[in-house]
Amino acid sequence: QVQLVESGGDSVQAGGSLRLSCATSRYINFVAWFRQAPGNEREGVAAFYTRDGSPYYTDSVKGRFTIARDSAKNTVYLQMTNLLPEDTAVYYCAADDQARGNWRRWANYNYWGQGTQVTVSS
Repeated sequence: QVQLVESGGDSVQAGGSLRLSCATSRYINFVAWFRQAPGNEREGVAAFYTRDGSPYYTDSVKGRFTIARDSAKNTVYLQMTNLLPEDTAVYYCAADDQARGNWRRWANYNYWGQGTQVTVSS
């Protein structure tokens, strides 16, 4: 079992920045950030989903978001810059000990955090 705890969500103006944190109870290799806006499906945003640590990003956040890991702290971060109103969502950290296929598929992750709200106003 792994416990995931997200933090860092807030309300910001468009163009602003936030850093989300996902603290895990132990090191776990495959970690992703998802988001879900009201009425929308849960969307994969970024992930570490290969053993070499190469990151994946969904197209809409490339160049604006960066996923990073501090292994000593068992923490994965999502640095978000140039935020847009369409980035408004609850952001979830997800993790698994195995890479089960497409990193974007939420069902491939066994462990989830409680979510943190990000609101971007125009």
